Amino acid sequence: MIIDVPEGKDPINYVWGEIVPGIGGAAAKTAMKVYSESTLGLREFEAARLMVAEINGCVFCQDYRTERDGVKVEESFDQAVRDWRTTEAFDERTRLAAEYAALYAADHHSIDDAFWERMLAEYDQREVVELSMCIGSWLAFGRLNRVLGLDTACVLPSHF
Repeated sequence: MIIDVPEGKDPINYVWGEIVPGIGGAAAKTAMKVYSESTLGLREFEAARLMVAEINGCVFCQDYRTERDGVKVEESFDQAVRDWRTTEAFDERTRLAAEYAALYAADHHSIDDAFWERMLAEYDQREVVELSMCIGSWLAFGRLNRVLGLDTACVLPSHF
């Protein structure tokens, strides 16, 4: 871990809530809203989230599975995300969510009109904005946790 965490302090709560309380608390609330307010389907949400986790290399994010109403994606879902181009486990919306996350996180300059044509055939504009905000949150905050070495001590906080 890059940050010196005082003995007895939880690394995530310390970094996200105490070091820079004005920014950290707001960032934590934003990060949590992605989970509590998203209207995207669970499979689309998780395909994008796990793709960003893979790109970021965030250990916690790769292992975590979002749960909605007691439901999580299947155990093999992370492998399907890695194989998003060829997997039979994905419908077109889920495949596009994984592809969009990969492009957004690693090659956003290559997002072209042909991609948008395919994307907008499956997602309405509100969904594209929501997915973009989710991906942006995961990219920023998952990468922050990975770069600072917090990803091995990470748990989703309930509040700050």
